Amino acid sequence: MIRAALVALGLLTAPPASAAECQGILFDGARFTACTVDMQRDDVRLFLRDPKGEVYGTFSRLQSGLADGERLVLAMNAGMFHEDLRPVGLYIEDGIEEMWLVTSDGPGNFGLLPNGVLCISEAGADVIESRRFAEAGPSCRFATQSGPMLVIDGELHPRFRPNSSSLNIRNGVGVSDDGRRMVLAIADEPVNFHHFARLFRDAFDTPNALYLDGRVSRLHAPGIDRSDFGFPVGPIIGIVRTEPSVDGGEG
Repeated sequence: MIRAALVALGLLTAPPASAAECQGILFDGARFTACTVDMQRDDVRLFLRDPKGEVYGTFSRLQSGLADGERLVLAMNAGMFHEDLRPVGLYIEDGIEEMWLVTSDGPGNFGLLPNGVLCISEAGADVIESRRFAEAGPSCRFATQSGPMLVIDGELHPRFRPNSSSLNIRNGVGVSDDGRRMVLAIADEPVNFHHFARLFRDAFDTPNALYLDGRVSRLHAPGIDRSDFGFPVGPIIGIVRTEPSVDGGEG
């Protein structure tokens, strides 16, 4: 029933003609916005600092910092951060590690183990439990650590409860089994962890999914005329499209 409803909305059909398309859906009584990314066609990157070393913090500053001809077609906050916007856990940008992997438990959602790592490589994307990543993690061009894991090998995080009263706006990422399809989703109304995790497992068939953050959740999706604003954030995941250059020379 769920998959049939999503097919009707165009979310489980053939890949869209344009990159990173987003659509609103209704799942188990709550509204979400979900964006499907084709890892073989879309230019997916993580961003934290501009060339001067200052944290971008906002989607508008990130767009302004892109190279000429590059356009930010999709973006979302991509992991928890300290007050100075530094990543809490592992962060790798274009092969350079700024923050190391954290595998110990601790306070807050990040420390609600198991947490995990979103790894982006030439082969595609993967969401991997952090301690498993520490043992034999792949080489990542980009990586961000957050927590808790939402879905682990097809199972919900063991601490989630269906009747939990902890409701919040939440955003996260799930990856298909072959690593070629990534889903970025944000709740458009407060939901608990159990509800949000089921969205990735049952609606999008992503066997591994990672919670990115809560109250600071932001989505930039100009294709649906949406660009959230608020307090600055730390890491940002973005899909960049390079516009074809126009030859202004004389014929």
